Amino acid sequence: MPANYVLLEKITVGAAGASSITFSGIPQTGYTDLVIKCSVRSDRASNLNSYMRLYPNGSSTSITLRALTSNGTSAGSQTESAAGAYVGEINASTSTSSTFSSVDIYLPNYTGSTYKSYSVDAVMENNATTAFASLVSDLWSNTSAITSIQLNDALGNFVANSTFYLYGVAKLGTTPVIVPYATGGDTIMTDGTYWYHTFISSGIFTPAKGLSCDVLVVAGGGSGGQGDGGGGGAGGYQIVSQGVTTTNYSVTIGAGGSAPASFRGNSGSNSSFASLITSTGGGGGGANAGGFETGGNGGSGGGACGSGTGIAGGTGISGQGFAGGSTTSGAPYYGAAGGGGAGAVGGNGTSSGGANGGAGSNSASSWASATLTGVSGYYAGGGGGGMFGGGPIGAGGLGGGGNATVSGVANTGGGGGGATNNTTNAGNGGSGIVIIRYPIAS
Repeated sequence: MPANYVLLEKITVGAAGASSITFSGIPQTGYTDLVIKCSVRSDRASNLNSYMRLYPNGSSTSITLRALTSNGTSAGSQTESAAGAYVGEINASTSTSSTFSSVDIYLPNYTGSTYKSYSVDAVMENNATTAFASLVSDLWSNTSAITSIQLNDALGNFVANSTFYLYGVAKLGTTPVIVPYATGGDTIMTDGTYWYHTFISSGIFTPAKGLSCDVLVVAGGGSGGQGDGGGGGAGGYQIVSQGVTTTNYSVTIGAGGSAPASFRGNSGSNSSFASLITSTGGGGGGANAGGFETGGNGGSGGGACGSGTGIAGGTGISGQGFAGGSTTSGAPYYGAAGGGGAGAVGGNGTSSGGANGGAGSNSASSWASATLTGVSGYYAGGGGGGMFGGGPIGAGGLGGGGNATVSGVANTGGGGGGATNNTTNAGNGGSGIVIIRYPIAS
């Protein structure tokens, strides 16, 4: 990229997909223009293509456009006033597998007091006769400065690994006033106060200078137990103040524990920031088979199975998470216990049914809002307990814990839910996450 292009934000869509992404907190000084570069694909079913729309400041009004398009055999043009400006065709489900469209958007004078124009160059790649290329010129008849930009898939959802980069363009010879001071992460965002580097996959964090950071490290959650199984414990959760220098720091994202074919649930894997901070994977839920009734130990402990009374949950690690619940259950339902969470112990299984997983922690709720991660601002909730005999099942704890039989939410460290009625339908644990933040004035 040219020297006066500065990467402001990077957003990578996770495994669940996303109907839209938003660049928010766009700096209002230091740059004259904006550039957005996209590598994107849609999950629109049974179709070759979908298309994207752009909403400046969330607005879908006062937008007009002219477009030149070609599909490989013919060309056309169009003029329209649209609900959110058309910004080109993108690959969908029946286009060549694993191919992504390239879309470049240029927005000049985005803080000015005149109407805002922007241009688009989009190519939908496809190893077949039919593909799409688009040149689009859009006008937003509004004098407001652009402070946020939303891009959406008009007919489906962006698939995992669709990636969006926002660059600020500074005047040549000037020094931009707001820049990230490090590289690395699946998403780089600012809320106007901090830069956030979010890792949902393992990678490298490299500061350009010494920084004082806050680092959130959440490990993978444990899976639920089989039989009338206990809920999986949440992955260990830590926020640590950490100074860094100009070197490479490896970031490891722990996987959630996989649901076993039988017996106790599997523990989640550790997440770490170099060798400086390590959070421990959550313990697996206890199972009504093979003598593994107790919950497994971990960052947070797995819940006990529901096969009897006086069965203990797994232990958590002080400063990372809480213990899983125990069982006092008997007829008629033999409810299993919930897995422990980062904020609370798992519930105890009783004869009334499976217990709820322990709540996660929302001490990083502002981080969740700024980085588009977390569940209602919480991370690391315990999985819900299963049961035997048709009674009610346990709910997952706030922060991605799975209800009984349901997997924990990816990139929250949530525990998986326990199985029901001596079946093998326990949930997997949710994978972990690492977020590094530092002040924009560093």
